[in-house]
Amino acid sequence: MALTGRAALLAALGSIPVGIWDAGWTGFFAVNGSLAIACACDFALAAPVRRLGLTRSGDTSVRLNESADVTLTVTNPSGRPLRAGLRDAWPPSSWQSGTEVEASRHRLTVPAGERRRVTTRLRPTRRGDRHADRVTIRSYGPLGLFTRQGNHRVPWTVLVLPPFTSRKHLPSKLARLRELDGRTSVLTRGEGTEFDSLREYVPGDDTRSIDWRATARQTTVAVRTWRPERDRHILLVLDTGRTSAGRVGDVPRLDASMDAALLLTALASRAGDRVDLLAYDRRVRALVQGRAAADVLPSLVNAMAGVEPELIETDARGLTATALRAAPRRSLIVLLTSLDTAPIEEGLLPVLPQLTQRHTVLLASVADPHIAAMAAARGNTEAVYEAAAAAQAQTERHRTAEQLRRHGVTVVDATPDELAPALADAYLALKAAGRL
Repeated sequence: MALTGRAALLAALGSIPVGIWDAGWTGFFAVNGSLAIACACDFALAAPVRRLGLTRSGDTSVRLNESADVTLTVTNPSGRPLRAGLRDAWPPSSWQSGTEVEASRHRLTVPAGERRRVTTRLRPTRRGDRHADRVTIRSYGPLGLFTRQGNHRVPWTVLVLPPFTSRKHLPSKLARLRELDGRTSVLTRGEGTEFDSLREYVPGDDTRSIDWRATARQTTVAVRTWRPERDRHILLVLDTGRTSAGRVGDVPRLDASMDAALLLTALASRAGDRVDLLAYDRRVRALVQGRAAADVLPSLVNAMAGVEPELIETDARGLTATALRAAPRRSLIVLLTSLDTAPIEEGLLPVLPQLTQRHTVLLASVADPHIAAMAAARGNTEAVYEAAAAAQAQTERHRTAEQLRRHGVTVVDATPDELAPALADAYLALKAAGRL
């Protein structure tokens, strides 16, 4: 039970015995007595809160920065109408900054024995599970003098998935894949390609592709066409250690790596390759293996949703051993990690030969566009110092990438917006060269 602002104001006015009420103490007690009776009646006529029935329905998953609607059904089993204010509480990251109050608070009226629905629109700003907190209901009497208030627990969970913003690049990458796959006039041949079919020779074809036996059986020169091998194994390894927690612009490095991994998964599964996922720092954070082509992308999205950066140094030896167990046969291992000098030289380089002697290794890293902007800055002393620091950082990064290339690793170093298409291009280049 609570006294409303209106009741408090009336009580204050009714307690002034001089200047307003000339009837003396008799009038004073009469006014306060009337007010007490009005408040008691108002409280008695307010619908009880504890007996209300509450259930939820609505969305159970949503992509990051998109909207999800969760509906709360309020049933009033009492014989009194419910006039109430309702607050549907969720974690702060369930809304954009500054919109929580407007989105979570509702006014509703539920006649006796009936039900009404209110909808809370969430717009999460972080991945992972968002669990509903308590529902607070304040029931008002008809005069608005007193209220009844109570809390209800109505469980509900919304899984916030990675946004997959790089999906827009998929059509162009699939067009390039169709070229490599021999579905257009552009045909390639590489060390690991498979024989596809015979066709008539046209000027410009590689004479090494002429099939002399087939040519002898017909009146035209026949050439073999080739397509990249299918059913290759790709292991995506997400480094979830401390370096993945750094933010580049408004996006954590880990989220940018996830977006690139999803585009590569969508492309590789269309190419007939098998894709697995390993998220690791000092232990396995997520593992997806053996999914069919139609299920692999949803499985990866769900597995990535709850993965968060850990503020610990990644165990490179443990990561390597786990990756080798997950890829016992020759595979393309895609390491989504940083190009910071210390973690690479002290952690990855000593164990890298264990990977490269059996597998093709591709390392993808998120570059900070602010560093390039700093390197180009001029105009004052501070800008010159910033440019010198940025140039030194770029030099160290390039040197680290060159060390990896000398070990046979393909390196992709790009900004968050460019990482996903650059990684897809690197995959297609390896496929065209028959190196998968």
